Amino acid sequence: MFSYRFTLLYIVSFVACYATEPNSQKSEWDFCFSQNPAQDSSILISSNTAYSDKLGYGFETNTPLNFVTRQTSNSTIAHFVTAEKPFFFSARVAEGNYRVIVTLGDSEGESITTIKAEVRRLMLERTLTTKGQSLTREFIVNVRSYHISDKVDVKLKPRERTTELWNWDNKLTLEFNGPRPCIARLEIIKIDTLHTIYLAGDSTVCDQPLEPFASWGQMLPRFFEPTVAIANHAESGESLRSFIGEKRLAKLDTLLKEGDFLFIQMGHNDQKEKGLNVGAFTTYKKSLEQFIALARSHHTTPVLITPMNRRTFDSEGRVTNSLLDYPAAVRLVAKEQAVALIDLNAMSKILYENLGPEKTKLLFPMVRGQLEATHHNNYGSYELAKCIIQGIRDNHLSISDAILDNLPAFDPIHPDIYGTCALDQSPFVSSEKPYGN
Repeated sequence: MFSYRFTLLYIVSFVACYATEPNSQKSEWDFCFSQNPAQDSSILISSNTAYSDKLGYGFETNTPLNFVTRQTSNSTIAHFVTAEKPFFFSARVAEGNYRVIVTLGDSEGESITTIKAEVRRLMLERTLTTKGQSLTREFIVNVRSYHISDKVDVKLKPRERTTELWNWDNKLTLEFNGPRPCIARLEIIKIDTLHTIYLAGDSTVCDQPLEPFASWGQMLPRFFEPTVAIANHAESGESLRSFIGEKRLAKLDTLLKEGDFLFIQMGHNDQKEKGLNVGAFTTYKKSLEQFIALARSHHTTPVLITPMNRRTFDSEGRVTNSLLDYPAAVRLVAKEQAVALIDLNAMSKILYENLGPEKTKLLFPMVRGQLEATHHNNYGSYELAKCIIQGIRDNHLSISDAILDNLPAFDPIHPDIYGTCALDQSPFVSSEKPYGN
């Protein structure tokens, strides 16, 4: 179970996010990590700098930290912070996209750093600096608010007020992870991006807060250059109609703009909805068309994604269709509306069948001694995110140019070998399954 101490931390933060006035938020921050006085205009961060609303920045947990000072000619890494366990740092900001610039390195040893943002969004994956090397890396983090207007808010689920609060609290929170993260400097600058990819989805897409669960949406930022923002508005348990009813689509209506993209993947929960004329080619199809119409009204590009298969095999090792007509309905709407389609349903079938019933177990977490069949672990989500990236390329979307240059084409017949992806685990763990199935 999620520990009481961290649950309390989130609840206190939720209260604080109501109490702090908007004018306490800044659009730019520049931090250096040192026990010695700052040599420039940057803000000095020491081991005693715990987050408070008065400061507007600081460390979020009481992880033991090691502040190091080196005698070196390379002043950029003369001072840095490191730790043996993951640690978290936040800065208070307003809703929007932020360029984050981190300086890594140690003059007397290697550093290996993984960085996640907000609720476990993968930004940097095991970035290595050799002895004496300083390295600067950039990425973009989207920060969002649940406020739509003075009188209207997104209707949050209980877990969004606790374990997922870092997605909604008007702070930019970074998790520094890896075998030996060495963080010398951190800059945060609000920017206007040409492209923001908004994600509307369910538990297989959202930022899962707790290990061993993960979703492809929170892996996606790792594969883009720092010119594209990923704004993950997906949430566990959602269907198209509940996404509308909880005013999540209304929130997107206030954010979408020309040049943006709206990726839509639902189906796992929609198929369970009951009622007169409720079904794949009726209510579900109509809702998909509503999402598309909203995107186009803002000159935003809609992209439809078929829901990935569950891990259901027949006796001959073929994946069976547990999603009824819902993937077919997505394909039909994409054809009728001339919308780009990423057929994750078909790609996941290829992925699962080529791994086979036994090896596909590596893609899914064990929960209370039982293997999940819907939600994925870090490895499974990483592979599905690569399917999405390949789908972006196959559709020749303009954001293809922002995919990392060194990222090869992905074939679900030949996924990454388990263990070759360096996916450092976050410290927060739960045995409770996400909403939805």
